Parts: sequence; C-alpha cells; structure tokens
Amino acid sequence: MASRRGWPLCFLPARLRRTLAVDRRLGRVILAAAIFMTVMLLLQPSRPHLHADTAHTADSSSSRPEIRFRASSFDWTTVAQRHPVSSIRPLPTGTPRPLHPVQHAFPGYVQDAATNRRQQAVKAAFVKSWDSYKKHAWLRDELAPTTIRHLAGLLSAYDLSGESALLEKATELGNMLYMGFDTPNRMPGFWFNFKDAKQGLQTAGTNDPSASPCSLSLEFTRLSLLTGDPKFYDAIARITDFLERSQSESKLPGIWPKLINFREQTVDREIGFTLGALADSLYEYLPKMSALLGGQLPSYEKMYRAAMKTSKQHMLFRPMVPDDDEEGKDVLFAGDAYVHEDRIDHVAEGQHLSCFAGGMFGLGGKLFDIPDHVAIGERLARGCAWAYKSFPTGLMPEIFNVVACDSIDGPCPWDEERWENEGGKNMPKGFKSAHDPRYILRPEAIESIFLLYRMTGKEDYRDLAWRMFESVMEATETPLANSAIEDVTVEGKTTKKDSMESFWLAETLKYYYLIFSPPDLISLDEFVLNTEAHPFRRMKQRS
Repeated sequence: MASRRGWPLCFLPARLRRTLAVDRRLGRVILAAAIFMTVMLLLQPSRPHLHADTAHTADSSSSRPEIRFRASSFDWTTVAQRHPVSSIRPLPTGTPRPLHPVQHAFPGYVQDAATNRRQQAVKAAFVKSWDSYKKHAWLRDELAPTTIRHLAGLLSAYDLSGESALLEKATELGNMLYMGFDTPNRMPGFWFNFKDAKQGLQTAGTNDPSASPCSLSLEFTRLSLLTGDPKFYDAIARITDFLERSQSESKLPGIWPKLINFREQTVDREIGFTLGALADSLYEYLPKMSALLGGQLPSYEKMYRAAMKTSKQHMLFRPMVPDDDEEGKDVLFAGDAYVHEDRIDHVAEGQHLSCFAGGMFGLGGKLFDIPDHVAIGERLARGCAWAYKSFPTGLMPEIFNVVACDSIDGPCPWDEERWENEGGKNMPKGFKSAHDPRYILRPEAIESIFLLYRMTGKEDYRDLAWRMFESVMEATETPLANSAIEDVTVEGKTTKKDSMESFWLAETLKYYYLIFSPPDLISLDEFVLNTEAHPFRRMKQRS
C-alpha cells in the first residue's frame, strides 16, 4: 500500500515491496532514466561489448535520442543541515590493489547458434513485456522510486552511455537523499520525510531493518567517484564504521541481527538473524564495495570474512533428499537463526530472496581467493535451481521449509518416515511446507546462476538457466506480458495475480539475457552489479 509518510531511504522497498508517495514529475524523470539503461542493454544488439575503457564515452549513434537535463523544481543543496559534519572523509582515490580475477577466462569463446536463439528468446520476452508496459501502464502504475533502483539506475545508465544529463539527475537525487543523513548521529532513518528533512527534524530509528541504511554504500560511493564530491561517500562511511564496531557485539558475533537500533547504535537486543529479507544486501555489499574500490579499504574484506564464517556455521543448511536425487544431494540453502539464553534455534526455512547468497559467496571467494566460498556459492546456486525443478510448475515458492540434514557436509541418508512425520506428504520429497507458495517473477535464483556461470565457466549453468526460463514463461506468460502467480505447488493452469514487479524487466530478464550473451558483455572484472542488477564500473588498476 502507498505510504503518505515519505520515501523509505534505502533498501526495503526493493526487496520487501513497500510502495510510497513521491513527487510525480521527479518520479517520472527518474523512472524513465532508470529503465533507459535496461532498454539500452537489451534492445540494441548492434552496440559494441562494454568494456571498462569505454567509461563515460557516449555512443555517437545518431539513432539514439539526446537526453537533456531538466532541473527539478526544488534544489536540496539550498537547505542548511541542522546536524552538519565537522569534517568530511576524503574519497579513497589511491591505486587499487591487485584483486583476484572474478570472471572465468573463457578462452576462445564463440557464441553458438543455440545459445544465440536462447538469448533472443529472452529478448523477445523483454520486448513483449516492455511494449505492453509502455502502452498500458507507462507512468500510471505503482512503480515508485527508491535509492537502490533509481539512483543506481541513473548512475548505471551514465556508466554505460556517458550521457551527462543522467549524472546530473543522479546528483540532484543524491543531494536530496543526502538530507536523510541530517540526524543527530548521522545515521539515517527508515523513512525520508520531505517536511522533516527541510527542517532538520529527522532521527534514526530504534528498530529498523539492518539492510535499510546499509544498502546505500555502492550507490553513494559511485556517485562520489563520478562527481568528485566526497560528501556522499562520507555519509555511508559512517555507517560502515558503525558496522565494523558492532560486528562482534550481537548475540551471534560476526553477523548483525535483522533489526538494529541505529539511534543508539546498538545491536545486542534482537535475537533474529538471517541472510534473507531485512538483512540481505547488508552482506551482499561487503564484497561488492571491495570490488568497486579496488580493495583499497580492508575493512570490507575483514567484515565479509567474519560474517561468512558465522553464516556458514549458523545460517546454511542442507535438505535431506531421496538417495537417487543426484541434482539435490549436495545443495545448500540459507536459513534463519534465533538466539535464546540457553540455545540457538536454527530454522531450515528457505526464501527466494536468499538465493542471492550463492552469488555473494562466489564473489567473495573469487575476490579474496577463498576457494571454499566459491564451492559454497555453487551449492547455494544449484540449490535454488533444484528447488525450481522440484515443484510442478518448475518454479520455487517465495518461502518454504525442508527437512534438514544434521550438517552441511557428511552422510545424510533419506528417511521417508521422518519426512512424512514432519509434514511433507503433500510436498515434493524433501520439502515440508510452502508457507508462501507464490512466484512473483523474482530474480535472485537466476542472479546466482548467472554469476556462478561467469565465475566458473561451467556450461551446465546455462542449461539450468534455460530450464528455469522455460518454466517461468510457461507458468507466467499472459497475452500482454508476464504475471506473478498464486501457487507454484499445484499442477495444471496457474492462477495469475495481475502483478508484474519492476524487477522483472530490470533484473530477472537482464540476468537471463546476460547468461546467454558473450561473457565480455558486462564482464565481472570490469563491473560490479548493485542489488538491483545495475552495473557500476569498478576502479581500474593503473599500469
């Protein structure tokens, strides 16, 4: 439902789908620019492959319309801050240190006809959905600006095109969002209230999702890198300092709880921990910030290593599957943990959202040379592909439970009686329940499949992706576009929800398109993708 309070500043709207009320003209300009990036990527096959050395070089093609900057009606730089900083931390601009390659070398790669047909099938799905959206819902639907979508969309569109108007608009939006940090302790609140921001009356929350203010680091850092203005980086660096100070102070040292008191900057009250909703991109951005800045700040690697050590011990679980299920016998999922005075409860509950974790482990493993993390990333990515295959529709539910093995490694023989006793009789073998049986066109599973393909070069990831794509199309396609469906666990015709989230175009189809494209298109050694699949150029090592 729409909010009348203001903008959620950073994260939750993208992953938890809260909508919000915004100034219509600003929203339209930002929305159009953000979608421009995805359209440019998918609909212009004649464009040369994008490499880092083309940064800020606009395509001179006369077929592309000029993008002109139009200033918004209110200039947020004219508002005096009530809680100004005494000094601004300089942006790291030193020489990036050598980081290990992320992307597989793909020597002598040649795009074959079968892969090209798959790529074009994804493009056709995009064109159909885009044309219908533009015809029937353009600027009149529920799509709402958020930081990680629209600020990132503008920055990425600029990185890919060099169109100066996009950077100007991103700076304008960044200046507005920067006012969200005008609080007594410079920690932003969950909501951005325009009136309060103008009067300096905002405060940080006492029970906010941990990912909310912690999912802006890539966007504000890239904005500082492109504009040379360090204030954006300074704003998120203060959050990073808090995360580093508090990492060992939670009830599960090494990771942060789902909810945090940002006003008092404490993390020791909440008992719930997850890599999924409420917390996901906090962890996702740790290795990505290291990639973006060329490893100049060791704190991100340090926090990543500590967080993944605890996550491996308490967050990951392996489903018990029939002995003849070769595809599912060694997969992993990311679950939840609840810390009580006398025990820790581990909950083997999977979320589609948590499927991003495979790509996160893979990226950290590649960047920091931790082979075990790459292997874990593969098991997580393949786990989500296995979950897709397990249900009648070929799609995985939003939230589900499985019968868990005692450990993530070692023997785990199938126990039919245990599975039946724990409530899985009406579920595919290995599953106990599907608390939320919907599929809402989410991208996280194909995101990790794409990333692990690019990281390992294993061709079977493309086959998994194609199987998933065919299932998605069969279950969700409508005469106009694609729709979320009510229940992935039932056989036969699916019940559509008359809903097509913006991430279907911006993320899901983008990942499907990229996995069937030549690997030098958006190379992982040249770009880092934010949590909404917007590629930012990484800092390059100087020769």
